Amino acid sequence: MTIENMKATSFKDATFGDWQEKAAASLKGKPIDSLYTNTYEDITLKPLYTKGDLPNGLTGELPGESDYRRGIHSLGYQSESWHIANRLFYSSVDELKGKLDVALSKGQTAISFEVKPELFSDNRALVSFISSYKNKYPLSLDAGLLQTPLLAALAIARNEAGSAEELSGFAAADPVAEASLIGGLPTEENEFFIKWTKVLEEAAEQLPEVKTVLVNTVPYHNSGANAVQELAIAISTGVYLLQKLLDNGWEIKKALSKMVFQFAIGSNFFMETAKLRAARLLWSKTAEAFGAGEEDRKMVISAETSRFTKTLFDPYVNMLRAGNETFAAVLGGIQYLHTGSFDEQAGTANLFSERVARNTQLVLKSEAHLEKVADPAGGSWYVESLTKELAEKAWELFLEMDGKGGMYETLKSGWLQVQIAQTAEDHEQDIATRKKSMIGTNVYANLTDEISEPVVQEIKGNYMIDSVDASINKIKSESPLKDSFKEVKPGFAPLKLKRLAESYEELRFKAKKLEKKGVQPEVGLICLGEMKKHKARADFISGLLSAGGIHTVRSGEVDTISAAIDFIDSSIARQFVICGEQSAYNSFGPELAQEITREHDVKLYLAGIPDEKQSEWKTSGIQEFLHIRSNALQTLSSMLQEMEVGANAKA
Repeated sequence: MTIENMKATSFKDATFGDWQEKAAASLKGKPIDSLYTNTYEDITLKPLYTKGDLPNGLTGELPGESDYRRGIHSLGYQSESWHIANRLFYSSVDELKGKLDVALSKGQTAISFEVKPELFSDNRALVSFISSYKNKYPLSLDAGLLQTPLLAALAIARNEAGSAEELSGFAAADPVAEASLIGGLPTEENEFFIKWTKVLEEAAEQLPEVKTVLVNTVPYHNSGANAVQELAIAISTGVYLLQKLLDNGWEIKKALSKMVFQFAIGSNFFMETAKLRAARLLWSKTAEAFGAGEEDRKMVISAETSRFTKTLFDPYVNMLRAGNETFAAVLGGIQYLHTGSFDEQAGTANLFSERVARNTQLVLKSEAHLEKVADPAGGSWYVESLTKELAEKAWELFLEMDGKGGMYETLKSGWLQVQIAQTAEDHEQDIATRKKSMIGTNVYANLTDEISEPVVQEIKGNYMIDSVDASINKIKSESPLKDSFKEVKPGFAPLKLKRLAESYEELRFKAKKLEKKGVQPEVGLICLGEMKKHKARADFISGLLSAGGIHTVRSGEVDTISAAIDFIDSSIARQFVICGEQSAYNSFGPELAQEITREHDVKLYLAGIPDEKQSEWKTSGIQEFLHIRSNALQTLSSMLQEMEVGANAKA
């Protein structure tokens, strides 16, 4: 072919129908529907997206324009990079300062730490600590229940440093999110928000560049909410708090300038990226409905990696989870980001784990060059389509919540908690049956892990709602802040924070307690035939049982009933699983099970589902068929319970 012919040659445009035809051929009889995936958001993900899936009118949209789904800056991170705002944990102000100095010298770009009562044990030290940083770094602080005294300390530090040294960033709180965790507000609703608005008004005078209103969806995410629910909650909470400020005399421009939204980022990479893009779209349209100007409709987003997805056992895998979530957050277009350390859930975060977490973001900035690209996910047919579908579904849910009285009313009635609990139950069922994998937890568990059971910290409903001026005087006089705390009496059912791995972790800790009592959590595997015939199922059972902290001991190659009996007699285990091929099961399986249960008081299981004689297997003494669709959590719990009963009987 000549060069001229090559130039004149064109390729036929491939259609979705062409792809379907090729896919159907490769599936060899399986339906194409098997390639579609349903998510917890009730969204069906297609195996292929095309240009036709792009939302109408999107082709001309640029970052920093219109509904801001593509970001709030026209040049993306090139004009203003996101802030590395890893939250630091500490036991004293001195320790906090030391850790923060190290973090800031090693790449952190925002002042972020856990705000807790111990921070105010030495108020002079606290003010000195804040003053030492002046305006070098923005704040990234979820003040929670301690917003008023924190704002007071910040105001003192700012005044001592001089007005030229303005603090920036956010030291914000979301009273609705805090109420969701403890079951209510400390006082009557209107009374509370009148006082809170006064606090924010004083803070606006003292700290004009600091944002103070947080819309925090993290508690809902960590209770099991899906992306659609999180988005609807974000918009509903934003509307609720915005309306409270307007009702108490604030102008729309001022109120919006003080708001920052906070999201947790889960494990579904593209869903989480689309969630952040949809959030900006939804808030832009909502603010527009309130009459806000175009610049005032921008959503400032603080994000953090999910607690819901992290594990205690095999903690180094959390590095990979956090890295995936951090990447999704950056692609989604955030302004502040906390990457959790791999051992954060165990409460053992140290300089090493904090450095790894910080460097996760630094690698994305400096080595993956993500700060050099404006909206790197923009134009993706999949991401754009997912963004649109998330926004539409979230808006429907927001309208439903609004019809029930809005954000706080749906919490007070318990309706929202029920919706989230149902989604959490779906997650938990998938983890229990291993339909959803958690490496190192329900699959590929490492039985050599030495992990201590963490101490559960109770969430207490103590509020400080004095004015900023009053708190300034208290801090200056060193009076104990705790004297003016008010204990909240729950008025509705609070959210239940959880992690997906907790149910399996409880089994692992139960197994370790048995070991400390001198009882080895062990199950015997009766392996039928030569190794190549039983190995696959024996390996499967070993992996399944290890998720519950249970060790397995394999027999030799069992070809006769007497060989199986000899193995049982030599074992300390009282529970056994028969593992082999279907041919071995069919030849003498039920007879083997019947003989074992007739002569020995043991629990007997079968690996896989037999092709035939299932009822005969059951009557022969098989407790359960263990296979890929089994409820592993239920089986493991039953096995450990049996071991525990046996241990107590011996005692």
